[in-house]
Amino acid sequence: LSGNDRNWFLTGNPDSYRNAIGKGLRCLLDVPRTSDRNAHHTSGRLCSQSSQPSLQISSVEQPPHHLPAWNIQINRSFHTSPSLQAAPVPLFWIIVKPAQKLFAIILGRSIRKWWKALPPNKRELFKESARKNKWKILLGVSSLGVVFVMFYFTHLEETPITGRARLLVFGKEHFRELSQMEYDMWMEQFKSQMLPETDARYQVVERVVGHLSESNKDIPQVAALKWVIHVVDEPGVNAFVLPNGQVFVFTGLLDAVSDIHQLSFILGHEIAHAVLEHAVKKASLVHFLDFLSLIFLTMIWAICPRDSLAVVGQWIQSKLQEFMFDRPYSRTLEAEADKVGLQFAAKACVDVRASSVFWQQMELAETIQGQPKLPEWLSTHPSHENRAEHLDRLIPEALKIRESCNCPSLSGPDPRLIFRLNMQHLLELSKGREAPNSTKQDPSKPKLDFPHT
Repeated sequence: LSGNDRNWFLTGNPDSYRNAIGKGLRCLLDVPRTSDRNAHHTSGRLCSQSSQPSLQISSVEQPPHHLPAWNIQINRSFHTSPSLQAAPVPLFWIIVKPAQKLFAIILGRSIRKWWKALPPNKRELFKESARKNKWKILLGVSSLGVVFVMFYFTHLEETPITGRARLLVFGKEHFRELSQMEYDMWMEQFKSQMLPETDARYQVVERVVGHLSESNKDIPQVAALKWVIHVVDEPGVNAFVLPNGQVFVFTGLLDAVSDIHQLSFILGHEIAHAVLEHAVKKASLVHFLDFLSLIFLTMIWAICPRDSLAVVGQWIQSKLQEFMFDRPYSRTLEAEADKVGLQFAAKACVDVRASSVFWQQMELAETIQGQPKLPEWLSTHPSHENRAEHLDRLIPEALKIRESCNCPSLSGPDPRLIFRLNMQHLLELSKGREAPNSTKQDPSKPKLDFPHT
């Protein structure tokens, strides 16, 4: 792609964008399928012994002197996995999980009613008995805690690639079956929006995923899965991969990325989710915490004097669990997938420097549209800004991996530098545009107005 085409996101010219995508598709589809050859060997083998066709972009030109008006259509937020169906839930949860909570509520409420119905003298007898046997009660509670701790540590396994310990409660066979069920659900939902295999957008996604999997086939978890492509004609900026290797990409994502390198990183991130089995890890942790919370739920309904207070207490408990455990763990998994996905992209000879630029573009788009910024602790995904910073810290290591895989040298300036220069130029243009009209605008409602060329 030429420099002007590469920066279509900044120029916002639809014609320029269409030309860029067309050139990108042709460039990628023209990558030859060569036979396997010996890649560069290094200590701690990282690269698979396969061809490494380069996904390169020519050097980027200097920022233009005039930039057209913005024409950006970006969704509220970008989730690289479905918001609700990111972690498939074991089928028996549908019946067992609500039944467990209902049992805890009934038990706690029954204890409260039984206690209220006791005569005062019997209450005092129970209190006195509890004081006499406090050590036995404490020993029983401690034993229960030890059981939970032993269960947790006996169900820890090592995460592929990263080696990080993870909790696994459910068998992988169950998740394979449920992945097929979830796949059938998505196919039914999007059956009228699936692009045919002859569509150029389908072919570019297929080629990117094929290149990533071929370049990382030395990893057993990558080689074991059969990657099947589905491109959905949907404006949402989204992509996700099911645990069984079914890849779903929305055309809105293809519209949002500015080059093939950004697309390769995003798909590498999604492949990492499947390879690291994040769906199993997430579901296991949530189920473990839900089971543990049944004790507190029973206590809430037993202690609270009225049902209304118990309902409030139950809501507070669920929110504390969500914001203290569930969402932080989801953000941890996203950061892990970013790291491993960047490594996958590096081994595929992708320009990994473009990864952080994508999230800066997303941050900029939301800012221009005036979308409110939610605190990161309210989200299941890291903020765009923190994500870009995290990737910037990982890029030097990824560049070393790329070099060890005998990839062609990166030509042209760093895309991160080009992005910063273009942002600086845009700010200068906006200041020059706003100065003459400063008396006509409401200072409480600042508006960016970028001139046409």
